[in-house]
Amino acid sequence: MQQFSTPAEIRAWTREQRKAGKTVGFVPTMGALHDGHRSLIAAACAECDEVVVSIFVNPTQFDNPEDLENYPNMLADDLGICTAAGVGAVFTPDRDKMYPNGYATFVDVVGNLTDKLCAVARPGHFRGVATVVTKLFNAVVPDVAFFGQKDLQQALVISRMVSDLDMGVEVRVCPTVREPDGLAMSSRNRRLSEEGREKALALPRGLEMANQAYAAGERDSNKLIEILAMELLVHTGVDLDYAQVVSLTGFEEVDEVKDSCVLAAAAFVDEVRLIDHIHLGGPALPVSLD
Repeated sequence: MQQFSTPAEIRAWTREQRKAGKTVGFVPTMGALHDGHRSLIAAACAECDEVVVSIFVNPTQFDNPEDLENYPNMLADDLGICTAAGVGAVFTPDRDKMYPNGYATFVDVVGNLTDKLCAVARPGHFRGVATVVTKLFNAVVPDVAFFGQKDLQQALVISRMVSDLDMGVEVRVCPTVREPDGLAMSSRNRRLSEEGREKALALPRGLEMANQAYAAGERDSNKLIEILAMELLVHTGVDLDYAQVVSLTGFEEVDEVKDSCVLAAAAFVDEVRLIDHIHLGGPALPVSLD
């Protein structure tokens, strides 16, 4: 496995793979890799001849400087995971390589995809995501890029951006990977204390409780949200950032569930922000409701 730190270096490597007739898959990450990332890398390795993983904690998508400062940094472990998984190259740029002095260009996706959920809770977040993904695509020039479904809104924003800008990259959205108890895997989980880890289970548990209510005939979005909120807010140190029922047709908030919808939520557990969602009427989450 080779490691590169500049866009020019990784672009040259990709060109060599293309000259050899190989396809290149790409898994963009911010490091602190877990089994969710491993699943994306495995999907990329299964589909593509060569795989690039980027490890870059992107400052432009953080609205809270403290959150950026506390983001886990485990580069040595991450490189070991990539090597074991058969990754061909890892791209680990410094911030000044991605955003040199005087940097002034950003990518902004507007409309229904960025006027709700994380876009409202974290102003400027998706502007930062769209910008860094564009820069990473320009550096790596992949054939296929792999993203996790846990970050559903992000995946939809990136897919829209790729389509609108004719980027020529195929976007694959892979299933959310969960811990055995149902908690969605996230690099942020490492920041949870043992007690916080237990409290965090209220998020997937509340989502599944709402899903069961939907299966029993409940269609009122506010009542489904209330079920989730009541499960979360009984715990000290847990705050609900947002919870909304959104139709996947047009990505609009709905008062009544009529078509394919998700209940999406973000919560702070002892100041660690976690996100998750469930497709109402879809498969049950692997959580205990006892």
